[in-house]
Amino acid sequence: MALIVQKYGGTSVGSVERIQAVAQRVMQTVQAGNSLVVVVSAMGKTTDGLVKLANAISSNPCRREMDMLLSTGEQVSIALLSMALQEFGQPAVSLTGAQVGIVTEAEHTRARILQISSQRIEKHLKDRKVVVVAGFQGISSTTDWEITTLGRGGSDTSAVALAAALKANCCEIYTDVPGILTTDPRIVPEAQLMTEITSDEMLELASLGAKVLHPRAVEIARNYGVELVVRSSWSDEPGTKVISPQPQSRSLVGLEITKPVDGVEYDTNQAKVALLRVPDRPGVAARLFGEIARQNLDVDLIIQSIHESNTNDIAFTVTTPILKRAEAVAQAIAPVLRSHSASQEEAEVMVQQQIAKVSIVGAGMIGRPGVAAQMFATLSDAGINIQMISTSEVKVSCVIDAEDCDRAIDVLCRTFEVNRQEALGKNEHLPIQNQKAPPVRGVALALKQARLAIRQVHDRPGTAAKLFGLLAQHNISVDMIIQSQRCRVVDGIPKRDIAFTVAQIDAEEARRVLAEAAAEFGWGEVVVDSAIAKVSIVGAGMIGQPGVAARMFEALAQHKINIQMITTSEIKISCVVAQEQGILALKAIHTAFELGSGQQIQVPA
Repeated sequence: MALIVQKYGGTSVGSVERIQAVAQRVMQTVQAGNSLVVVVSAMGKTTDGLVKLANAISSNPCRREMDMLLSTGEQVSIALLSMALQEFGQPAVSLTGAQVGIVTEAEHTRARILQISSQRIEKHLKDRKVVVVAGFQGISSTTDWEITTLGRGGSDTSAVALAAALKANCCEIYTDVPGILTTDPRIVPEAQLMTEITSDEMLELASLGAKVLHPRAVEIARNYGVELVVRSSWSDEPGTKVISPQPQSRSLVGLEITKPVDGVEYDTNQAKVALLRVPDRPGVAARLFGEIARQNLDVDLIIQSIHESNTNDIAFTVTTPILKRAEAVAQAIAPVLRSHSASQEEAEVMVQQQIAKVSIVGAGMIGRPGVAAQMFATLSDAGINIQMISTSEVKVSCVIDAEDCDRAIDVLCRTFEVNRQEALGKNEHLPIQNQKAPPVRGVALALKQARLAIRQVHDRPGTAAKLFGLLAQHNISVDMIIQSQRCRVVDGIPKRDIAFTVAQIDAEEARRVLAEAAAEFGWGEVVVDSAIAKVSIVGAGMIGQPGVAARMFEALAQHKINIQMITTSEIKISCVVAQEQGILALKAIHTAFELGSGQQIQVPA
């Protein structure tokens, strides 16, 4: 007999009829011989309605009272679903997060789960009852009994955390789409259903705005090896399986505040090629990386910085053995990219050898602004300067001088409590990879983003640590981080520009914090642009497959979409474009990688 945790979202329990349909599905699962815990969200738009009520009373409602208010939505759902099950003759009991024993941090509206006491659930399961649990909520401790909520996607998080604590055989997430799709079916109705996806790919897609699963839920599944399936509430189709690697042994105490980094990687077989001052116009990246792909050269990191005087810098890293060929391609394509063919300053090629890439890896860094800042501070304290930065949901990488690599590994392993002997060389810690996997699993669009640029920050150890440490202190999460390749000497001090993206709601606070710091540390102007969109492709299958980036850039170029910034990891390529072109960019890329199914997905209202 299997123990299964099922989660039903607000749409799935949005009416009496839908609650009864969920009860019928639950009954079928029990009749198949399974023990069952069901986690439910508030009905339909209940939470939105409660938020409106609060805002009608107060322009700045107390966070504690907001938790008290919002937690009532799930209590309605669990009581009604338990009643429906009892009407069908199935014993059931409803429990709030507090009654279950979901203990969280004392952080109202955004608490993380510390531990779950499973005894009460296990007792009811032994009595052959279906246990219906309120998602999205817990209590701050067993002494003060303060009700807390987990923030957006909290019911997903509750369900997977319960599955981990109960050592369930499976956690099924029921939603209004048939599983995990190649993109948002509300934008591209012919999006294709995936039968499976790795947890690392899912983490990237979820964090990029794919709403079918919350990143925190995927993080827990990855860390604790929970078998996770996303299915439709409206059909019996098998849905999509999220595949996690074999987990390390972890304590269930501190469940969501587990050690954020579980690995340190390095690669000393790297060299950098940069084209400085390339024209800022559609098609430039497509021309460059199209030619690189035609030469069958595999590129690792790609970075395009913010524009200045209508030009950009584009840099990429390759393995040392192919450096000469990559440099030759860059030198050959440079004259074609120039606005004025005689201008040697435009598209100037710069090559740097003797570099290394060091990375920290772990699903626990999601939504924790301090992790990247801690990495930068650790390198700074060791006197190691950062030349390039690449970020993803499961990895932060820095390019440094090769001579600093051993020292960097030592200090990072000490800081993040990783065994030095377990630090891994290139490609030893890559995600699970199916050799038949497509190069791109999915395409995601993030519209509620803003870009901040700081001009002329000091190019020396400690600058990134100081800058991103300040943002971390104000609980501002940063996404893309890009340093310009050009270095200017101002009053004898070498300086570069740094740009990064944040959620739009954090943009003004980030600007204020950094403007104050700029005056103190001698940095230049802080510039904010909220009219941007970020479009990304994700796929473990792109590892070792030249041409994936070129295909993405060409799709954008064909639609005259200019790329403002580029950043990559092993399994993700992200481009910043104008906000007004975001949906067009998503559709163009989805078509370019032939991800459509030919059938339209109908999303229930």
